[in-house]
Amino acid sequence: MIKKRKLDGITYLRVSVSDRCNLRCKYCMPEEGVADKPHQKILSYEELEQIIVSAAELGVTHIRLTGGEPLVRKNLDYFIKKIDRIDQIKDISITTNGVLLPKLGEKLTKAGLDRVNISLDTLDSDKFKFITRRDKFSDVIAGIDAALALDLKPVKVNTVLMKDFNLDEMEEFIEFVRDREINLRFIEFMPVNGDSNHSKHFYPVEKLKEELVDKYRLHKFSIRGAGPSEDYTADGFKGSIGFIAALSHKFCDSCNRLRLTADGKLRVCLVSNKEVVLKKNGKLLEKDKLKDAFFRAVACKPKGHDFLGTDSEIDNIKERKMFQIGG
Repeated sequence: MIKKRKLDGITYLRVSVSDRCNLRCKYCMPEEGVADKPHQKILSYEELEQIIVSAAELGVTHIRLTGGEPLVRKNLDYFIKKIDRIDQIKDISITTNGVLLPKLGEKLTKAGLDRVNISLDTLDSDKFKFITRRDKFSDVIAGIDAALALDLKPVKVNTVLMKDFNLDEMEEFIEFVRDREINLRFIEFMPVNGDSNHSKHFYPVEKLKEELVDKYRLHKFSIRGAGPSEDYTADGFKGSIGFIAALSHKFCDSCNRLRLTADGKLRVCLVSNKEVVLKKNGKLLEKDKLKDAFFRAVACKPKGHDFLGTDSEIDNIKERKMFQIGG
């Protein structure tokens, strides 16, 4: 009997369903947005399903839908239903800016959505409008409350820590998790988009953690699906605070994920340029070749935050921005 092959340690696939977004965050997307790609350039739900089925047969159990903003793609509940029917998939989550959650959350939950991560970098409505270039702060707060009401727990709120932008809001963030049953996670600012002002923005989360643990008497806390986050809470808190040292403390040796771009590239790492092409000449690879592509991608995963050289099997893409990768 031939033993079925499994991916080595890879159980998590982040699937970008769109590179479009209804916000224009300054560190992520240009103010003018992005040009719409022709329909044939974006993977259809049927093609995405074929890729996920192949991944599931290789050991992937967790699918996270990303973008751009995944909720701007029409009929996303239809797609979630299709994923939910795949036996091997045990967890379906979404990373979203939360703007459309009040409108779509119930439909997505009924389709099979398990959890949400919501991006929110400030609790000041004016600063929110500045960094996102959109006046949608109240919609995001309503989205967080909708996720809690729909029991999409743990509800995680991702906050990119920026020294010159939100470091002065720590008291407000503490009150936010004191009153809400959410896991707020501070993530280090990363120079993925070639930001020349990285040192102006960067503040190590380890330093912030030390400050907050001491000031608020935080203690370690275990949370489902924490990934690389180190989480803390305190007596009287409904929620918790997590710290993700994405830049200063490498956790590459424990990475269990791959990323699929909306145009059909399997990206081996957030900060590596290497991508395996899954759709060539307008046609998705056949199932056996799809599986081979996953193994090639895993073989190319970097041991640390490095930009690897070119490879005959790999596209070396240097110009992708965060919204094109899926975060």
